[in-house]
Amino acid sequence: MNDDPQAASRLRRQLKAFLAQAQKNERKLQRFQEQEVAFMGAAGLGELLDTLFTDYPHRFRLDAVTLRLVDPDHEIRRILTELERLPDPRLQFVEVPLPADTAPWLGPLTPAKAQEHFPGLPPPASAALLPLRRQRRCLGQLAIGSARRERFITGSATDFMARLADVLAVCIENALNHERIKRLGLVDPLTGLHNRRYFDARLTEEIGQARRTGRPLACLFLDIDHFKQVNDTHGHGVGDRVLQIVANTLKSQMRLNDVLARMGGEEFAVLLADTDQATAMDIAERIRLAVAHGTRDALPFPVTLSIGCSTLADEATSTPEAAGERLLEEADTALYQAKQAGRNRVALHRQSEAS
Repeated sequence: MNDDPQAASRLRRQLKAFLAQAQKNERKLQRFQEQEVAFMGAAGLGELLDTLFTDYPHRFRLDAVTLRLVDPDHEIRRILTELERLPDPRLQFVEVPLPADTAPWLGPLTPAKAQEHFPGLPPPASAALLPLRRQRRCLGQLAIGSARRERFITGSATDFMARLADVLAVCIENALNHERIKRLGLVDPLTGLHNRRYFDARLTEEIGQARRTGRPLACLFLDIDHFKQVNDTHGHGVGDRVLQIVANTLKSQMRLNDVLARMGGEEFAVLLADTDQATAMDIAERIRLAVAHGTRDALPFPVTLSIGCSTLADEATSTPEAAGERLLEEADTALYQAKQAGRNRVALHRQSEAS
């Protein structure tokens, strides 16, 4: 048998190349499996987004990652706003559902396509656009970009990336459902505002934050004037409508870090972080005027608010829970004073009045 040295050398090179490719694929598969585990192990929506926007691009050497979600009712945006995740250029939303058969796309990016999928970010040279599919629905799209034009090439295999996108879709849906369940216990179903349970928890947190930073904290207690008369005269259906209109007006007056809640019945409360007494009174008056003027076109009768205002005392000897209870009680006392003085006004609780 005559051995061909050249043929043997070619065979060795081929085997070496096959082995190198197999090892490369094994490493790639391992990275994808590690990323899947990281996604599935995220404890909540916020951690999932951190994993997506930080861990994922680092592990795969990506230059840009954006997430586009279908959100026709703005529900996801409300959840992310409450989690303080918005605004973020990496998060995008569409109101029209994406087709269930949306296919992955890979290739170089034109300036217009880069602006569409990576707004506010340095435009990648190439990208992969991966549908987030879940139970024959498309929840959105994951866009990953690279500064290298040859990184994502039209016609390249997308099996690993598509599978990872499917895993991400499951994790996003589970995280959103978890947030929805939490909201059921913390949100008033009639007005969509947070409820007393949520407010009490945030009150304790804000007391602690104010004490650590030395910044002021104010509280407003609000009550719709003559609300019982509205229910007795016009019925509870109209009363519910009044509550919804007032709640929407209050929401429109809130700053980003304000905490607004329906405390029960026709009573609402607002926490104003980093807000001194004078500013809190100005905000309360602005709210009062907004409700008085903003409900005129929506209702056939006038609606007004009485508001009590209190500020956190300088003492730090009581527990945050006790201090929060006192702050709310003082705002409630000031509200009673506003009612006694004729309603449709703002009253301030002064620390010297405390017994």
